[in-house]
Parts: sequence; structure tokens; C-alpha cells
Amino acid sequence: MKADDPDQVHTPTEVDAAQAALNRMRTAAAQRGEIRLAPGRRPAEKPKSRRRTFLDVKDSGRDPLGLGSVVSRLVSERGWSSPVAVGSVMAQWNTLVGADISAHCQPESFSGTTLQVRCDSTSWATQLRLLSFSLLARFDTELGAGVVTKIQVLAPAAPNWRKGYRTVKGRGPRDTYG
Repeated sequence: MKADDPDQVHTPTEVDAAQAALNRMRTAAAQRGEIRLAPGRRPAEKPKSRRRTFLDVKDSGRDPLGLGSVVSRLVSERGWSSPVAVGSVMAQWNTLVGADISAHCQPESFSGTTLQVRCDSTSWATQLRLLSFSLLARFDTELGAGVVTKIQVLAPAAPNWRKGYRTVKGRGPRDTYG
């Protein structure tokens, strides 16, 4: 065999790694008894047997579930409905009361069914006291009856004059406010 012989055509053999891997997977699937369908075709459904097997139980607990259904089942099993509602009051405060009130009043704590709200001024505290009945009605419709039964409005926090490690006991700077 000469290199200049025109009868012999020399073609380099190229190995396509992806095609070779695909062919290996197809032969392995064929050996397992799986059949290859044309694109767009569905496999024929097997006739359902009347007898249910052990694993055909509707809720075996091993099937994957959505996060929402898992959390709702956990809340109902543990009896956490009211603490979750309390958390929703804190998390959804802006949407429950509106942008104007939420800009000046923030929920601080929740004890029992009483919601403590701190306002940034005394005028907003008065306004929130006047709106408390309509807010309680809105909480009942949005969160459920009995979650919040009372709104306790807290006064704005006074400034703290104690700074640093060493402070002097006494009344503090009273002459500043005239």
C-alpha cells in the first residue's frame, strides 16, 4: 500500500464522544427491555389491575409534595394557627393597615391577642387609637376572627441621654426644654 495510490482513499477516523455515549446508553436501555419511541409518541398505557399493591396507597408519605402543602400540614398538626397568624400580622403590616399608617406606626410585640404598636409621634398615636376599631375589623376579615382583639398603642420612645460607660445619676438635662 503506497501513499500515492489513488485506489486507496484515506479517511481519518474521528470519534464523536457524545454520539458514542448516546449509543452506549441506547444499547443499555435496549438490554433492559426499554423501547425507543418516535418523537411525539407516548407509550401505550398498561391496563390497570383491580388489585392495589402495597405501594399504591394514596398518601404513603414518601411522594414529593409542594412546599405550601407541607407547611400547611405542619401548621395544622402542631396547632400553630394563631402563632402563624401573629407572624402574618407582623409580616403583612404594610398591606393590612396601609402605607400612611405603616410609615408612622410599627407593630412592636404581640401578647395573647393584644397587639402592641409604637407610633413615632403622639398625634399618630391618637390617630391610631381612633382607627383601632376599623383596623380590628380588617384584621378579622384578613386573618380570621379572634387573632387580634385589642390594639395597645404605645407612646413614642423618649430619647436616652445616657451615653458611654460612665453616667451621672440624677434627673438629667431638664433645662434644655425650657
